[in-house]
Amino acid sequence: MTGEQPGPRQTRPGLVRALLDRFGHLIHELSKFATVGGIAFLIDFALFNYLTTVRGVEQVTAKTISTVIAATVAFVGNRFWTWRHRQRNNPAREYALFFFFNAVGLGIAVGCLAISRYGLGSIWPAVFQTPLADNIASFVVGTGLGTLFRFWSYRRFVFIEAGTPIVPQVKHDRDHGA
Repeated sequence: MTGEQPGPRQTRPGLVRALLDRFGHLIHELSKFATVGGIAFLIDFALFNYLTTVRGVEQVTAKTISTVIAATVAFVGNRFWTWRHRQRNNPAREYALFFFFNAVGLGIAVGCLAISRYGLGSIWPAVFQTPLADNIASFVVGTGLGTLFRFWSYRRFVFIEAGTPIVPQVKHDRDHGA
């Protein structure tokens, strides 16, 4: 008998606590970003498929329209929910940068769609010029890569921290050593 109480073993609370203390804010932001992004994704997906199948709009044009509308929804959600705790010093700057980085994300998604539909589709049209291939290229590959880029760029350049922490000044002791 070692004196331990029988029952389930606990994982290392020190390690888990340390990880949560260090990355908890990032996990919290990422979960909110994913929720806003999920809603924007559903809007983008539904609108793209509506425009291409019901309205007969060309795929790249439909993707551009659906992404611009979904990005507007994402801006509102991210500004007023995901990063509401961050500084709001210049809304016009935030809005312009947000849409600039969304344009880059749009370029990533449209590029993936164009490579699939027109590049690979010219070689294997029965495979790559189908609605399934368009959705995979645009929404799985393009949106996946674009989302990684957007999270990084929004967090780094658009919704910035209130300020840089002050680093304590180091005093050098000239009388010691030399």
